Amino acid sequence: MEYQRISEIMGLDAQDQKVGVRGWVRTFRANRFIALNDGSTQSNLQCVVDFEQMDESILKKINTGTALALEGKLVPSQGKGQSLEIQVESLEVLGESDPESYPIQPKKHSLEFLREKAHLRVRTATFSAIMRIRSVLSFAVHEFFQTKGFVYVNTPIITGSDAEGAGEMFRVSNLDPKNPPLDDDGNIDYKQDFFGKETHLTVSGQLEAETFAMGLGNVYTFGPTFRAENSNTTRHLAEFWMIEPEMAFYQLEDNMDLAEEFIRYVLKKVLDNCSEDLQILDKRLADEDKTKPQNERSPMGLIEKISFVVNNTFKRVSYTEAIDILRQSKPNKKKKFQFPIDAWGADLQSEHERYLVEKHFECPVILYDYPAEIKAFYMRMNPDGKTVRAMDILFPGIGEIVGGSQREERLEVLQERMQAMDVDPEELWWYLDLRRFGSAPHSGFGLGFERLVLFATGMSNIRDVIPFPRTPQNASF
Repeated sequence: MEYQRISEIMGLDAQDQKVGVRGWVRTFRANRFIALNDGSTQSNLQCVVDFEQMDESILKKINTGTALALEGKLVPSQGKGQSLEIQVESLEVLGESDPESYPIQPKKHSLEFLREKAHLRVRTATFSAIMRIRSVLSFAVHEFFQTKGFVYVNTPIITGSDAEGAGEMFRVSNLDPKNPPLDDDGNIDYKQDFFGKETHLTVSGQLEAETFAMGLGNVYTFGPTFRAENSNTTRHLAEFWMIEPEMAFYQLEDNMDLAEEFIRYVLKKVLDNCSEDLQILDKRLADEDKTKPQNERSPMGLIEKISFVVNNTFKRVSYTEAIDILRQSKPNKKKKFQFPIDAWGADLQSEHERYLVEKHFECPVILYDYPAEIKAFYMRMNPDGKTVRAMDILFPGIGEIVGGSQREERLEVLQERMQAMDVDPEELWWYLDLRRFGSAPHSGFGLGFERLVLFATGMSNIRDVIPFPRTPQNASF
């Protein structure tokens, strides 16, 4: 018998045809009705067992979580809630599930509880929906760049440079931790380490991607990155995935155009291909909102919020204009911002970004031309000597989702910036070479993939949109 996925069976016209299906039991009622799910769809397939003709010893093995293979006739359903069902003719238990210890029962579980069961939480309606949407988004990322002729580049995970200048990196070493070799000054002698120097897990593939853009034109990376930031907030992970395109000959305006087109493209893919999962998550978000005070509730439902981004042109506003708006805003004047805006040069917080998007402009916003002092060394300096050609894209409910810039292509200016920001030019000699040999204007941006999934699923904690979250004091599974 050839087995089919439940998503395929749900699209058939029930005409008493023979079908075979495999999956896990979500519920088993009255020794008769099995709700089966195989992960291909949000919908459970109702399978009706004639218990008088079924071996009782087999029926006793069927519990929530049991893996089954069954065959039967696909017929129109006589009950409510489904249009078709299977009249089971044969059934095989592939894997039993102990009803006393199986933790994912057909009831509401807290997200905190499910994080402790990350190896099983994907069997719930919420997390299966999240992971299917994550999959669609991931494919859409590649589809967008590939159809535009971008080259996919795998940048190194182990690196000797710190692209962000943050210093919060995981060290990679095979030296004896109890007795490392020391140099004449009593410091660890990394010349004796595996790579002959101090190395870390990467925080970004941007700098390496720039080298390929200078030979291939338009490239992108999509891979894991790491931050050793001791932060337990709902927006931080120690291991996460980054999407980072780099484009030769792009000015900042071209960069903003591409980023906006990209975001609208991948989110439209979710709207077009994940309607069933979105409805489940939309309802979950609405139910969650009902438990919150009125002023903390989401201004839009999930599907409405995604459509809002897809269907609205992003407003482009300079940092200087945004600061003026925030300084004159009611929340700022009434001291309702946690971080009051007093003067030009302030580093904007999520509350400021959301105010601009949700209250003032009521559409996604692209901020550009930020103060040089709060941005990275590689961003192109503007003629005013105070701002750089940086841009951030701000979303409702989340704040910043994309950060990018036109890169500094002038060797002398880049060297001055590196010196001012205490970036070692000897470590990045190869990056400076790009400015010596055929330098050209170029731009790029970075988008944390989990933050995109967070927005597309309506979840409030980033630990719930990655299969196995890595956070401080947590590397389980």
